[in-house]
Amino acid sequence: MVRNSSASSSAVGIAFVSVAAVLWGTTGTAQSLGAGGLSPFWVGAAQLAVSSLFLGALLAVSHWRLRERAGQGVAPVQPLLPNPVHLGLRPAWFVLASMGIGGYSIFFYEGVTLTGVAVGTAVAIGSGPIWAGLMQALVLRAPLSALWWAGTLVSVAGGAAMVMARGGATLSWSGLALCLLAGLSYAGYALINKRLVTHMSPRVVNFYVFTGAACMAVPIALVQSGLPQWSLAAVLVVVYLGVVVSGLAHMLFSIGLRSISGPTGVTLSLIEPVAAFVLAVWVVGERQPLQSWLGLLAVLAGLMLVIGAEMRAQRAVMAAQMV
Repeated sequence: MVRNSSASSSAVGIAFVSVAAVLWGTTGTAQSLGAGGLSPFWVGAAQLAVSSLFLGALLAVSHWRLRERAGQGVAPVQPLLPNPVHLGLRPAWFVLASMGIGGYSIFFYEGVTLTGVAVGTAVAIGSGPIWAGLMQALVLRAPLSALWWAGTLVSVAGGAAMVMARGGATLSWSGLALCLLAGLSYAGYALINKRLVTHMSPRVVNFYVFTGAACMAVPIALVQSGLPQWSLAAVLVVVYLGVVVSGLAHMLFSIGLRSISGPTGVTLSLIEPVAAFVLAVWVVGERQPLQSWLGLLAVLAGLMLVIGAEMRAQRAVMAAQMV
């Protein structure tokens, strides 16, 4: 029964992260509809600010419902924003997580601008799982299995093949470096977030993290790009990115991380180019080359290996706890 419960919990976590990755896959389509005139620094910064407001609204609604239930004698009133220190969490972890998600937003959008969507996306998203696996092994001293690495590398190769088939590549070493930093930033965020959401509500964690990230990103955008030039289309796109792609998707991602490892969560983000591929074919009506279809199969095959490795690891942990 315990083993079945562990497997079920991991499956739910995988499902949550997968849905989050599908939402992330709508980013390119959304940006193409109207944010082109907005600086990439401001796209990232404004997206984070909107997500902070969205998450704050979720917290306020949740707190109001708790007060209503407390008035009926059903549940005690909890503080709107609990002190992380009281839960054994270091404030520095939140700062690092904010730097990770803020760095990803800024590095990714600027890197893609310099290298093109194909190369930038392949480097940023493809390097994330590799960074996460290395940090898990070298920093946390918890190396992952050979099956996990095999699945991750196959998926990364497939994802790279899919996005590179689109063309539009531009050789820019600074852009490549920014995209690598984006992958590193997101991997660091995922590993720290895994620890935070284990001890605190994902709503509270994400509000703290995204608010901190917005406070870091907005001044950088102001220095790098000056005052933003807004249009109605750009506002709508940024609101969508902030509410759905950042706010809602990262809530699902954080909930999923409660029952799977951080590196597996990052690898599952490779579903993002798969979702973008499906949107391009079914919604936009694009014709995709054979390379893209083969890459799609490789991503799916690799993810099946990663999921198998994750389920096997969870069963091993539960078996060890029963001894």
